[in-house]
Amino acid sequence: MRRDPGEAKRLILQAAEQLLADGGLGAVQVRAVAAKVGVTDAAVNHHFGGRDQLLAALLKHGGARVRQRIGQVVQGWISADADIGELVQALAEIYADGYAELALALHQSGWRDQGSGMLDEVVDALHERITARARQRHRPLPDRRRTQLTVAALHQALAMEPIVGRQFRRSAGLTGPSQQDTADTLTWWRDLVNHMLDP
Repeated sequence: MRRDPGEAKRLILQAAEQLLADGGLGAVQVRAVAAKVGVTDAAVNHHFGGRDQLLAALLKHGGARVRQRIGQVVQGWISADADIGELVQALAEIYADGYAELALALHQSGWRDQGSGMLDEVVDALHERITARARQRHRPLPDRRRTQLTVAALHQALAMEPIVGRQFRRSAGLTGPSQQDTADTLTWWRDLVNHMLDP
């Protein structure tokens, strides 16, 4: 079936993104993408020029999608008036959905978010919340840089958790079931972010 070139590219990128989420960067092969879309390898190569170009397009597409998902998470968190721990949980779920490896691949490929930082919305929302709470309690206003550093450390931890979290915990002697250790680590981060930003 002939498709509009724009539609074909969109379907190919969606398939590549799904393969990435399911099996990591190594799973994104031209043949696997073609099979998922129902086209030939030649069709994928026609639209993207080969695996390297497909990966470059996927990284750009994925960067925009990660930013979009983060925006949706922040807006949902603000609308629900949820606690800080729920925001941490929602951000962790983005990375657990395969975006951790994408975020790392984006960085290693040299992709950088243009303009403001990808997590500026998170920093702004958190800082606004803790500033309002400080005013209500007649406490000194929080330092925005502290919020930025906390979000940066959280981002680093959440992005690396699906990739090397288990190995890093083993290096500290934590050898329990992987799912339990992951849940405990996330709880620790929720507590830490709450303590750092809203003691």
